[in-house]
Amino acid sequence: MTNPASSELMLRWRMLKDRLAQHMVAVGGIGVIVAIVLIAVYLVYVVLPMFEPATINKVASYALPASDTEPVYFSIEEQAEIGMLLDRNGKLVFFNTVDGTPVKEVRLAVPEGRTVTSLGRSDPTTGVLALGLSDGSALVFRHAYRISYPDDKRLITPVVEYPLGEKPIVVDPDGLPLLKLAIQLDEEQATLAAVTEAETLPIVHLAKEESLLEETVTWQSLYTHIPRPRDEVAFLLVGKLQRDLFVATDAGELSFYNISDWEEAPELLQKVSLVSQPATLTSLTFLAGDISLLAGASDGDIVQWFPVRDENGKRVLTRIRDFDDFKTPVNTIVQEQERKGFLATDRTGKVGLFHTTAHRTLLVESVSDKPILQAALAPRSNAMLLRDRDQIHFYKIHNEYPEVSWSSLWGKVWYESYPEPEYVWQSSSASNDFEPKLSLIPISFGTLKAAFYAMLIAMPLAIMGAIFTAHFMSPRLRQVVKPTIEIMEALPTVILGFLAGLWLAPFVENNLPGIFTLLIVMPFGLLFAAWSWHFLPAAVRHRIPDGWEAALLVPVIILLAYVSIEASPWLETSLFGGDIRVWLKQELGINYDQRNSIVVGLAMGFAVIPTIFSITEDAIFAVPSHLVRGSLALGATPWQTMMRVVLLTASPGIFSAVMIGLGRAVGETMIVLMATGNTPVMDFNIFEGMRTLSANIAVEMPESEVGSTHYRVLFLAALVLFAFTFMVNTLAEIVRQRLRKRYSNL
Repeated sequence: MTNPASSELMLRWRMLKDRLAQHMVAVGGIGVIVAIVLIAVYLVYVVLPMFEPATINKVASYALPASDTEPVYFSIEEQAEIGMLLDRNGKLVFFNTVDGTPVKEVRLAVPEGRTVTSLGRSDPTTGVLALGLSDGSALVFRHAYRISYPDDKRLITPVVEYPLGEKPIVVDPDGLPLLKLAIQLDEEQATLAAVTEAETLPIVHLAKEESLLEETVTWQSLYTHIPRPRDEVAFLLVGKLQRDLFVATDAGELSFYNISDWEEAPELLQKVSLVSQPATLTSLTFLAGDISLLAGASDGDIVQWFPVRDENGKRVLTRIRDFDDFKTPVNTIVQEQERKGFLATDRTGKVGLFHTTAHRTLLVESVSDKPILQAALAPRSNAMLLRDRDQIHFYKIHNEYPEVSWSSLWGKVWYESYPEPEYVWQSSSASNDFEPKLSLIPISFGTLKAAFYAMLIAMPLAIMGAIFTAHFMSPRLRQVVKPTIEIMEALPTVILGFLAGLWLAPFVENNLPGIFTLLIVMPFGLLFAAWSWHFLPAAVRHRIPDGWEAALLVPVIILLAYVSIEASPWLETSLFGGDIRVWLKQELGINYDQRNSIVVGLAMGFAVIPTIFSITEDAIFAVPSHLVRGSLALGATPWQTMMRVVLLTASPGIFSAVMIGLGRAVGETMIVLMATGNTPVMDFNIFEGMRTLSANIAVEMPESEVGSTHYRVLFLAALVLFAFTFMVNTLAEIVRQRLRKRYSNL
């Protein structure tokens, strides 16, 4: 007899284990939820700083450092510790930006008897300036800063250099005063253009010549000129590549010249009005890279222009964006050196920070009750100097992520040198003038494209395979097939990606006609084999046990695949002129990439099939047997029972399987990383690849600078992927829970 005390003890022990298991499961479930929430919180934590507004903080205001005459130019060095002032007599004053105390004074080598009549600025990154003189010549100099560390303390020493020599360069051979001056200088050449009182504008091009024997450097001068506009010339600019010349009048009329061919006269490409009438032009400068022009108007409008190729391949200046945050005339526009942003001031003492590509007005703030006459931005765009009539104001700037806006991330953007607005992801380049293009649309599109083709292949195979396995297959055969397919899920996706990239992609390319033939021949061949089976003698058919018919199709599948692939060379020669890729390009205008959507669909489909198959098969197999028996008892055939009873009952589980498979396809990384070519193009063409969110993160995150815009946008891409996958999986889980409740009531 069983001891009652022992039985009670066992019951209590069992109840204790049940409660313990219940609490452990609950803790595990809560832990999973907490982990997911923490991941989401961390992603949001990294992404949020991109959307902080720009701010400026005043550090100091002080009187102008002592100079002979009114300043004509301001600048600030990279560390924002030393500012530079240039007056009309050619005197440079370097001063401390915090309190205005002079650090160093340099008087430029202006020849006696000559006066300074104009100032020309080269690209700000070079530090090169030129003084136009009263005798038609120009003195070219560079201001730079040397950094040393005596006693482990940083010491910044301003220096002045003469890259073309201390002797002025003759710009106007007639010796007329240079009223306006423009200059660009690089290591091999220099170009200077000027405005004088003559009817033409002189231009001089200097080409560097080095003597190998004497180790001397000389500059060969070539002269040309262009007609002077009827109105007064207000602005004169030479492009960084020294092939473009822009001449603008007070009325805003711009003449755009090509000066790249020094063997010929400059070519007038276009005349255009930069500002809307009746406004006048008050400021004109380049954006970083010297592709775009920024034009400030008397009505407060700031307009971005850059050349766009027309249908004939001709460069045409096009009005791209407007910034209308000022209501009074724009006094100054200063470009950022490393980004496509700029600083602008108006005549009421307001200063504004803007970014062109993101089309963002980052900040507009009043800093003085007097007009801001001159402004300077630090090379890192983290500080600025502003000068009104009486004082200099020094500000620190916090503006880390101006490139980010809703339009730049999710809308079409008109980038420089592009013929029209586009969605583009291109985060890096070999050029310093490159502008990162961080649209999430191409990689989001690539994610959906890869998932679509993967599901297109996986869904029918997995679902129909699960239907046959659960409802028609022999139990003994099912015990072999189901675990085999489920074990496929344990295969590392990096192996699948490796095989897809190195074996499958070349195989598909070399046998493309055979692959498409297989897609047509396989379904009809299987139907024909099944139809032919019924005409075999009954003695033969009855030797095959019920539920084992599928095994007979294996040799049929192998035979059809072999015939299709073997026929591929003959089909390619007969129908496509020997090269189907050339035929697709010439006849249909379709490009073929070796690593394309077909390869991704096959490889990712193979990876997703086990997930969909397993859940679908379980859902179908779990349909209560009394429903199946009742249907068969009422005279329905097994197929009718499957279609009208089993599938309807199991449909929530099948839907759940599809959604979980979709979530797996969306989040797949290694297969798309190795088998797509990683080209962020927006094209549903099955012969082209794509770049997905997950693959993009895997490729670029190791190379991104921590805390940079690129780094945080990659985290934003991860947040988008997380949200999409979370929603898909949550929806699938809700459907599964409803399925459980439904079965519990049967």
